[in-house]
Amino acid sequence: MNQDWIATARTLSEALPYLQRYTGAIVVVKFGGNAMGDADEMAAFARDIVLMRQVGVNPVVVHGGGPMINDMLKRLNIESHFVRGKRVTDKAVVEVVEMVLTGMVNKRIVQAIMDEGGRAVGLSGKDDDLMVCEADDPELGFVGKPVEMNVQVLHDLFAAGIIPVVAPVATGMNANETFNVNGDTAAGAIAGALKADRLLLLTDVQGVKGADGQVMTQMTPDDVRQMTEDGVIAGGMIPKTETALKAIEDGVRGVVIIDGRVANACLLELFTEHGSGSLIRNADLPSLKE
Repeated sequence: MNQDWIATARTLSEALPYLQRYTGAIVVVKFGGNAMGDADEMAAFARDIVLMRQVGVNPVVVHGGGPMINDMLKRLNIESHFVRGKRVTDKAVVEVVEMVLTGMVNKRIVQAIMDEGGRAVGLSGKDDDLMVCEADDPELGFVGKPVEMNVQVLHDLFAAGIIPVVAPVATGMNANETFNVNGDTAAGAIAGALKADRLLLLTDVQGVKGADGQVMTQMTPDDVRQMTEDGVIAGGMIPKTETALKAIEDGVRGVVIIDGRVANACLLELFTEHGSGSLIRNADLPSLKE
């Protein structure tokens, strides 16, 4: 008998306890990066999300789209720059952000999920007041910080067997306001409002590395704070760990920073013994895998 078939059957058998434990769980997945522009990688990601839904998980996809926004701004000759890693967003830029994220990028992901046999609906933070924001920093213009969440529409979609795909564009506290929201921030706010079992932040690094350069597979919020104070967590990892800490504070059971370049990264994290990437959770809260 083909050894590959035997290995596949063994893998499925070993996954059974995790499939059972995650039945009915809410998992928010932040998707972005170069994979969004690669047809094969997009299809592979969509296949994993459809499989998650098929085995009883309620996934929510929250996406970014920075490279696509940059391309469109360049085509329209609209200048854009960054302050502390965040895009300064005036009215002209926010119109382009909304057009690209809620239109082109969001529908591309929805179509990919549909092509793999799933059911998906695209929406933004504006829909049903899912995410209401105020200005994060006056220097950044229309960059939003979520202050009010209404996730009932997501529960309604779960009940209908539909996968929500959310663009990080939100309404404001005042009439006719539109805010651009950092994708990780939006994913964390949605996960917190849903009291999600997992928030998976797909990145282009292996995970959070310790002082010895090795990937930390499990950490507590206190570990993260200490490593940040010591300068071990630095640079672009800080916004992701800050998102993780806020999400856990809001009631998310665990946040995992995962290398999205690894094939089937989400499935490896949820349905295998060792998981994938760096899991951050409170020490006194048992994992769904325990």
